[in-house]
Amino acid sequence: MATQESVIKLKGALGDLSFYKTADGYLARRKGGVSADRIKNDPAFERTRENLAEFGRAGKAAKLLRTALRTQIVQAADKRMTSRLTQALMKVIQADATNLRGQRNVIDGEAELLNGFEFNENGKLRQSVLAGFTMSINRATGTLAVTIPAFIAGQMIMYPAGATHCKLETVAAEIDFEAGTYVVAAAESDAIVLGNQLQNELVLSQVVTAASTHPLFLGLGIKFYQQVNAQLYALKNGAHNGLAFVQVDGGV
Repeated sequence: MATQESVIKLKGALGDLSFYKTADGYLARRKGGVSADRIKNDPAFERTRENLAEFGRAGKAAKLLRTALRTQIVQAADKRMTSRLTQALMKVIQADATNLRGQRNVIDGEAELLNGFEFNENGKLRQSVLAGFTMSINRATGTLAVTIPAFIAGQMIMYPAGATHCKLETVAAEIDFEAGTYVVAAAESDAIVLGNQLQNELVLSQVVTAASTHPLFLGLGIKFYQQVNAQLYALKNGAHNGLAFVQVDGGV
């Protein structure tokens, strides 16, 4: 793989070279490699087929999670979030101690490994919200909640220049990876002034299906705003907004 240094950037194919654009810039590579038919049928590529099958499941699971949380992550995700989430789900699948290689899956893996996953590396939740909080998942009632004790926002929220307010949001997701379905609920605080006033305790809770056997995900996010003439405007298109899974229950 090589970078394109020319003033004129190419995209497409030219002879045995392919030119394309990535988050790292314009790159070029030579065509070639093993044929798809050989990878599909040659016994020498059995490990490759197993890896591809599991990578495919990770990609499908990542897409389902992104779809379920689209409203939240559209405001708090970096450019590499999709690939990072797929990699994280590969680790979940590889933790499956029940099935053989190539047949391992998310359901029999360790979904709890996604706990702490940050959707925005440029605005991590844990670096923005210094106030302590507790999380709870009550599978019997389907209630997922985050409780944040009283805090002073100007001291316990690390906010970008220009921000005057923030909102804290929780999102609960019940994901059926086998059927490709989900149930999502969200709760949001009122706008919080980023000053020295005492913010009362916040309890943000949502309810999904009671007694569900599917994996449950609890996310906490923060969004920043600037007030102009009594109107709140999202700050810099969400570049500093954070969102992370703060508790995950892999199901029963």
